[in-house]
Formats: sequence, structure tokens, C-alpha cells
Amino acid sequence: MHADPVDIPDRSWIDRAAPAPARPYLRLMRLDRPIGTWLLLLPCWWGLALAAGATRQPAGAVWADLWPAALFGLGAVLMRGAGCTVNDVLDRDFDAKVARTRTRPIPSGAVNVAQALGFLVALLLASLVVLLQFNRATIALGIASLLLVFPYPLMKRVTWWPQFFLGLTFNWGALMGWSAVAGGFDVAALGAPLALYAAGICWTLGYDTIYAHQDTADDALIGVKSTARLFGTASRRWIAGFYGATMLLLVVAAELAGLGRFYLLPYAAAAAQLAWQVARLDPDAPHDCLAKFKSNRGFGLLVLAGLVLGGLVP
Repeated sequence: MHADPVDIPDRSWIDRAAPAPARPYLRLMRLDRPIGTWLLLLPCWWGLALAAGATRQPAGAVWADLWPAALFGLGAVLMRGAGCTVNDVLDRDFDAKVARTRTRPIPSGAVNVAQALGFLVALLLASLVVLLQFNRATIALGIASLLLVFPYPLMKRVTWWPQFFLGLTFNWGALMGWSAVAGGFDVAALGAPLALYAAGICWTLGYDTIYAHQDTADDALIGVKSTARLFGTASRRWIAGFYGATMLLLVVAAELAGLGRFYLLPYAAAAAQLAWQVARLDPDAPHDCLAKFKSNRGFGLLVLAGLVLGGLVP
């Protein structure tokens, strides 16, 4: 049985409001599906909040100046669009064979490869303009992230753990957020941002395994690897383990940064949200997998609230 194309809206804002020539490119960026942008952005904001608390910035100083947070927001939109474009160029033959992805712009013929590559260059140049607004350490980290962005789409061909490589890529912003506030990395204080980064990787392993369960039948037919296929009927236990490690590492990051213990209140709600995902997940129902996957925006915002609160209240 093929999965339904449940993550491609039939009548999104793109169809209603965007000029017809722009629609395929906006879909290439996944602007009709913002959850991916949220999942890329939230670790950046986590890093900002953790560094603000660790460096004892005046209460609310980092968040009163919304410029860094806004820059990360714009950068997340652009780089998620760039990453999706790279993914779609490299996966165009696979996408044409999978029910959920066959209507994407390249396999459907709405955009050809040359047009997609030109669009990719434009996105990367715009992303560079945003990146140059940060300090040198953050710029260097941003450039280094390309070493993860470009190889990631190939990982599903060579390893059963492409979700791990997605975690490395999508949570790089946690390090950039820290650097944007702290100005770089002090070896003595490296534990907190590294724990935060590791927490994000474990989180991604959980939510993207859920997401990958939408395509297990098609992936098996075409030979694409994933943790969903690897774990099979044991996925729920693995996801629970990844989510448990996520919460443990988030606590370690907060403690190493010296945050006030009020961070535990939103953290408790975040842990409950993850527990709900695991308990109510139906891996064989694509619509349910997509709903649980999308619910991770709420989890990420709860963690952000905890990090901000822990930095503001001793």
C-alpha cells in the first residue's frame, strides 16, 4: 500500500495569493508547509536563550532586541528552502516513484533541474546576506553548515540512519544561536551548547522517525533507507528512548549554563508533550504520523519558554 500524499495541501495560501509563475518555487521552498522551518529555527532560538542565561545578560536584553531572533527567522526560511531544493534535485527520481512526493515541483515537471539550481543559487546568496549580519564566529559556523546541508539528501542511499544526519544539520543552529550571543566558544563553557546540540539531534531522531513512517512501503520498494524501516515494529520504543535522551540532555544543558530552576516548569510540559506523541502514535497511519510530527513545534516552543524563563529568573 502506498502512503497518501497527506503533507501536500490541496489549496494552500500559495494557490490563493501567489502569482502563478512563483507558485512552483514557493512550493519548492515548502512555504506551504512551515513546520520544517520551525524545526530548523527553534534550535537557533534555543541557543540564543541558553547563551543569554549562561552569560548573565541583563534580564530580557537579548529578547528585547529582536534583531538576532528575526535574522535567524529569515535565515531559517531561506536555508530550509535551499535544503529542500537540494533534496528535490538529488531525489527527483525517487520522488517520482513515491505517492507522497510525486507532485513536488521537479518530478511533476513544474520546475526543471536547471531552474531549480538557479533558484538554489539565489537562495544561498540571500542567506549569505543574512549570515553576514552576525559576528565572525557565527558566520564561520554558518558557512560550515553547508558541509552538512549538501550531503544530507544522499544519506538515505548509504545508511539506515539518515535521520541522524538530519539531526546534525537541523540543529546546527543551536551552536550558531549560542555563538551569536556569546561571541564564540569558550572551552570551559563548551558543555552547555554541545549538550543542547546533542539534545536537538536526539529530538530529530524521534520526530523524523515518526515522519518517515509515512513512506515505509514505498521506501522498501525503491530501496531508500530510514530509521523507520530499520526499527519496524520496535519504533515506538526507539522513539521513546530518543525523546527521553532529549529531555535529559536539555536538563544537562540548562544546568551547565547555570539557569534558574524555573526552567523545569515548561520543561515538564515539554516532556508530557513528547510522552503524548509516543503513547498515541499510530505508525501505520500516515495522517497520524504527520500530525504527531507537526506537533513538535509546540514541544520546541515549550523548551524555548523554559530556557528564557531559566535565564530571567535566578
